Amino acid sequence: MINALSVDVEDWFQVTNFEKVIDRADWDACESRVTSNVHRILDIFSTRDVRATFFVLGWIAERFPQLVVSIQKRGHEVSTHGYDHRQIQQQTREEFSQDVAKAIRVLEDILGEKVIGYRAPSYSIVPETLWAWELLAEQGILYDSSVFPIKHDRYGISGLPRYPFTVNLDNGRELIEFPLSTVRILGKNIPIAGGGYLRLYPYWFVKWALKRINRQGHPAIFYLHPWEIDPFAPKQEVSFLKKLRHYSNLWATENKIKALIRDFQFAPVKEVLDL
Repeated sequence: MINALSVDVEDWFQVTNFEKVIDRADWDACESRVTSNVHRILDIFSTRDVRATFFVLGWIAERFPQLVVSIQKRGHEVSTHGYDHRQIQQQTREEFSQDVAKAIRVLEDILGEKVIGYRAPSYSIVPETLWAWELLAEQGILYDSSVFPIKHDRYGISGLPRYPFTVNLDNGRELIEFPLSTVRILGKNIPIAGGGYLRLYPYWFVKWALKRINRQGHPAIFYLHPWEIDPFAPKQEVSFLKKLRHYSNLWATENKIKALIRDFQFAPVKEVLDL
């Protein structure tokens, strides 16, 4: 079974956990660490000839176009993560459409090819923002990977399918949704798709869960962020819960990713979905 591997390309200061303490107007003044961290990830992937999908913020691509070129040249898919990591529920429909259009335009100008995938900042396609699917399709997006089929204080739609499914839209278009991976335990969807879950769980549990998904005949999708392999990024004073979510086990991410690409097969999202 070929699983999908993805990287949400954002810098350490752009995360939702820090949006109350670091203003967007100050981003350019922050120490950027995204280039070195992405190159580390690229080198890790190359040890196993693994290719992945990199969901790149337009803000990052504008400032570091050569980074986007490097990702492309090493055989990976480049998709969009929106422009400046603003959650969908913080935008009107028009603002969201403009955000996605701007992000796509920046990437396509660099890549010289069409961008077909999207992932929302902080998985912010939630019950009140399902309208985003229609606007994504209008922008030419063929697949989305923004839905976590779980209950969570920040994101999630617990009633949706756990595996890739087609969304038929009112405008006559359709779009494939690739939900973030969960494992079903005692009637509940337990998230195991990566990020903080990969860092917090013991690796044996993640491995067991992925094997279970594959035995049931489905591909899994995993994600990580460049800042998750960088325990030396500047620390921020935020709430205990935000510290737990952001800083827990950063030192363990790299070895867990190495174990994942050793134990399982991965490919870019568009190949797993046969697009």
